[in-house]
Amino acid sequence: MSKKLFIVVNVDWFFLSHRKDVAVSAKDAGWDVTILTADTGKLKEIEALGLKTVNLPMSRSGMNIIEELKTLLFIFRLYKRERPDVVHHVGMKTILWGTLAAKFAHVNGVVNAISGLGGFFAEDNKGILAKVMPRVLRFSHKRKNLLCIFQNNEDKSLYVKNGIIKDEQARYIKGSGVHLDEFCYTPEPAQGKLRVILTARMIVEKGVFVLTEAAERLRTKYEDKVEFLLVGGLDDHPGAITKDQLDEVCDGKYIQWLGYRTDVKELLQSSHIVAFPSYYMEGLPKSLIEADAIGRPVITCNSVGCKETVIDGYNGYLIPTRDVDALVDKLNILLTNTPLRQEMGRNSRSYAEVNFSIDVVIERHLKIYEELIAQ
Repeated sequence: MSKKLFIVVNVDWFFLSHRKDVAVSAKDAGWDVTILTADTGKLKEIEALGLKTVNLPMSRSGMNIIEELKTLLFIFRLYKRERPDVVHHVGMKTILWGTLAAKFAHVNGVVNAISGLGGFFAEDNKGILAKVMPRVLRFSHKRKNLLCIFQNNEDKSLYVKNGIIKDEQARYIKGSGVHLDEFCYTPEPAQGKLRVILTARMIVEKGVFVLTEAAERLRTKYEDKVEFLLVGGLDDHPGAITKDQLDEVCDGKYIQWLGYRTDVKELLQSSHIVAFPSYYMEGLPKSLIEADAIGRPVITCNSVGCKETVIDGYNGYLIPTRDVDALVDKLNILLTNTPLRQEMGRNSRSYAEVNFSIDVVIERHLKIYEELIAQ
């Protein structure tokens, strides 16, 4: 009899970009894998991989309690009916409701992947969900055969400090990994303008306006020599940036918003510097893992998640959050010093080879699934 694994991800495109390889490898290892995720038109892509799918009725950022309870009930009924051996929840919303449902439905094994705590545990978040959530998590996580995967130590410490899990329930995997042969080292372009790129959902806390402000301060010096590229789609997050706001800060030439793109790898290869001044509570940004693998110097914040991708002064720079002056300074250094920029790019690739191989990520996930089914 095959072992049943449910992987629960808030939205289908995120599954394809962040968890596809783990799911396919689990299927190849003999697991009967079902993906529970919200359909934005990509479920057929997931099914083409030989994976079963269930459309998850869940709003990624909605706070309507009636709708949220409907989501909880849907997951509970599904778990009760299908009796999965292991459920793997990815992201805070699916963890919140999925772990509760798994407890009520007596699911054998639960693994929760904390890929960034978003705003839930932010100190300035005074919302009711931020107050209630630790209590709900403490209740749902108080059970046998539950493990949590963390991408950074800060998130793990928050969970342990809030009494949600015990230290021995924590596992550590550095991000969702990258195919090092696909995102192979690529020397920076020798011709054309220097390109500074940010790839992220267009959310204020991702540091989009920090970068555009830095670009404006550098305009008189670099307007004819540099392009700043913002790559990412609009979002429904509470901190989402509107198209009008982007049009206001982008002139289409020196500062460009390219929208959602499927050719991020090629855009990284055509760039010289990756800047990501995020002050969001990141897990471990895939965009920075990919930047390291391609071989680009990275300027990011000395904050949760982001700092896992950079050794300051080795393959880029770590700057304080919301510090436009520091970003201007580090951009200026890298834009004017080609040998340093190229050396840091090579160092990024070396760092990725040691830390971010998809093969290691897959192996650790499969080991966790087997650990849970053995109990």
